[in-house]
Amino acid sequence: MTAPAENKYKKLTILISIVLPLVVAALFGVKIPNVEPLSFLPPIYASINGLTAILLVVAVLAIKKGNRKLHEGLMKTCLILSILFLGMYVAYHMTSDSTKFGGEGAIKYVYYFVLITHIVLSIAIIPLVLITYTRALSQIFDKHKKIAKIAFPLWLYVAVTGVVVYVMISPYY
Repeated sequence: MTAPAENKYKKLTILISIVLPLVVAALFGVKIPNVEPLSFLPPIYASINGLTAILLVVAVLAIKKGNRKLHEGLMKTCLILSILFLGMYVAYHMTSDSTKFGGEGAIKYVYYFVLITHIVLSIAIIPLVLITYTRALSQIFDKHKKIAKIAFPLWLYVAVTGVVVYVMISPYY
């Protein structure tokens, strides 16, 4: 496939990259009445973030060793895990009040720095991952590799900081 194959995904990538964060933000403010809080979800979706981070690293190692099939399977798994994370994250916040961070002093600033960078980059990573993925689907591997060098460390940061945020706020649940 060539660049025209990549172009057929362009509008969908733009649409998802804009609509997804807006929908998540809107749903974040929606509380389902008379529903038991899904308080068991945070450790599950934090674990999903941790697993995603591990699989991202293994996927990069696989492609560096020339194992394209393993790399492809791991990356598809990472995408599925990210979708599962997002569904659980939204479900939790639609049934539960937000937890306030109770730490004081310097740790409070560290927490908010990690949280804010995590949130901002989790939005920024959406188009990067989609473009990287569609370039692979379109078999434009030179362009895929170029953007993957940007998308990988950012996605890894988002996955790891998701776990860090959970660990830091978990005493306050």
